[in-house]
Amino acid sequence: MMIFYHKTKKIAPLLLLLVLISCNKTNWQENFKEKEKSPFGTYIVYNEAKNLFKNNDVFLIKENIYDYLLFKSDLDSVFLKNYILIKHSANKYTDDGVTELLSFVDRGNTAFLSLNFFKDTLKTKLNFSTNNLDKQVYSITALKKLKGKFQLKNNSFTNTTFEFDRNIRRNYFLQYDKTTTTVLGTIEVDGEKVPNFIKINYGKGTFYLHTQPIAFTNYNLLKNNTEYVENIFSYLPDNDVLWDPQIKSSKYSQSKKEDDNSSVFKFFLEHLTLTWFLFVSLAGLLLFMLFNARRKQRPIPIIHPLKNSTVEFTQTIANLYLKEQDHKNLVDKKIAYFLEKVRSKYLLSTTNLNADFIEKLAAKSGNDLQRTKYLINTIIALNKKAECSEEELVVLHKMIENFFNI
Repeated sequence: MMIFYHKTKKIAPLLLLLVLISCNKTNWQENFKEKEKSPFGTYIVYNEAKNLFKNNDVFLIKENIYDYLLFKSDLDSVFLKNYILIKHSANKYTDDGVTELLSFVDRGNTAFLSLNFFKDTLKTKLNFSTNNLDKQVYSITALKKLKGKFQLKNNSFTNTTFEFDRNIRRNYFLQYDKTTTTVLGTIEVDGEKVPNFIKINYGKGTFYLHTQPIAFTNYNLLKNNTEYVENIFSYLPDNDVLWDPQIKSSKYSQSKKEDDNSSVFKFFLEHLTLTWFLFVSLAGLLLFMLFNARRKQRPIPIIHPLKNSTVEFTQTIANLYLKEQDHKNLVDKKIAYFLEKVRSKYLLSTTNLNADFIEKLAAKSGNDLQRTKYLINTIIALNKKAECSEEELVVLHKMIENFFNI
C-alpha cells in the first residue's frame, strides 16, 4: 500500500489545484460520491483502491447491497470478500439489508463501514452506540470550523497521529461490547481520546467501523493524510473488494417501503434547524391554501333537485275517485293502463282482444295461457259494464300486478 501513499504525495499539489479550480465555484458539499472530483467526493480513494488492494479485484456494486447479497450464491464459497462503504449515512440500507450483511460477515467475510450515522438496526445487532456532538451542524461555514486530531493505536505505524483541518465532527463510539470489540483508533474530544475506529468480531468474520468518512474524501487525501487511509485499510484481509456506492434502493426488500417513507423525514428530524424549517414550511403552505381558497372561492348556491310529484298527484287523484265511489272510472283507467303497457312493452296491437292476441300476449310475457285468457276476458267483461263494484276493482288490480310481476 505504500505505492498509493508515495504516488498521491507526489501529485497532491497538482490534484488539489485541479480540484479547486476545475469549476467556477467549488462544491464544498459532502457528497461522498465515487465519481465526484469535488473536495468531499471519494473519486481518489475509489480509483486508487486497485493500488491499495493491488493483489485483489475491486468490484463496484451496481445494485442495492441486499439485492446483491440475496442473489450472489458464489459469496457462499471459500473465496471471501471485503465489503467497503464510505458515506454520510447508509440511507439505502433496509432492515433486511442489515440482516443480510450480518449474515455475509458471519460466514467469514469482512465489512468496513465509515459513516456519520449508523443505522439503529446495526447498532442493536452489534451492541454499540455512538455520540455525535456536532449532528446539528450542517452548513458549509459551520463545518469548516470543525478541526480534529486522529490517532491510531497500532505502534507499528510510522505515523500514528493525523490532523484534519475542517469538517471533522466530534463523532465517536460511546458504548460497545468489550468482549468482542477492539479499539483501533481515537479522536480527541474536549481533551479526551475517544474511539472513532473499532473492530467487532462477528461470527467467523469482522466488522471495521469508523465514524469520520470525511477522512477518505479527495480533500483530505490531498492534504497529506493518505497515510491515514493506507493504515486504516491495512487492517482488511487480502481479499477481493466489494465497493458499495449506495446508488440504488432495494427492489426486493420487504422493509423497503417503510424505510423509504421515513428516511427523508428522519433526516429532517435529526437536525433541529431543519425540523423547524419543515414545520414552518408546512404551516405556511396550509395558511396559503386557506387564505387563497377563501379569497378566490365564490359562494356556491344550493340548488335543490326538482321534486317528482307524479306519485303524489296520482295518489291524490286515486283518493278522489275512491272518495266519490267512482269504481267504474278507476276500472277503465286500470284497463287503459294495462293495454298501453302491453303495446309499449310487447309491441302488440290491442285493437282486437281475440284468441290470437291472447296467445301472442301469453308467449311474449311468459304468463300461463289460461291466466292470460282469464285476465283478458275479465277486462272485456268489466269494460262492457256500466257500473263496477269495489271488489271487482281490487280483483282487476291484483290480476294486472301479478301479470306483470311474473
